[in-house]
Amino acid sequence: MATPEFVLKLREKIGHDLLWMMGITAYVRDAEGRVLLGQRSDTGKWALVCGIVEPGEEPADTAVREIKEETGIDAVVTDMVAVKSSDRVLTYINGDRTMYMDHLFLCEVDPQGNAEPFVGDDESLKVGWFDPDDLPEPITPSTVERIGYVRKYLRNKAEGDSHALFACNGELH
Repeated sequence: MATPEFVLKLREKIGHDLLWMMGITAYVRDAEGRVLLGQRSDTGKWALVCGIVEPGEEPADTAVREIKEETGIDAVVTDMVAVKSSDRVLTYINGDRTMYMDHLFLCEVDPQGNAEPFVGDDESLKVGWFDPDDLPEPITPSTVERIGYVRKYLRNKAEGDSHALFACNGELH
């Protein structure tokens, strides 16, 4: 797993202490309505594309970059679905502890780019398109949760409410 250089420099100073970070999750869909997932090399579980926002980088740009790096897919961000704070501390194998402010984006394949996924880095074992009602197992709980957010957002949008979901007192609105 490639840890961003800025995180490595911070870790030199703070060790394994809790680090608050900005993250993205990308729900990428193709023209057939399938969702793009990758099987994570660290857990073996299937997940949406996710990543860490670099200093000075726009979260939507992070989503496009991470999608390309991890899956080879050229994508465009179409919607901001949700912004939600993590309610749990993640502890990595090396002992590093983090929490994330996640920016969940709805993305589509760029019609001018690549639509055939391939494993683009060491973060994934496999990548592919899946029917959102027939997802592979095992799947990360955070992916199940975020797919639920996308479904809620799309229902709201179909009813004329295209505002991104946001959390207040732990509840998404």
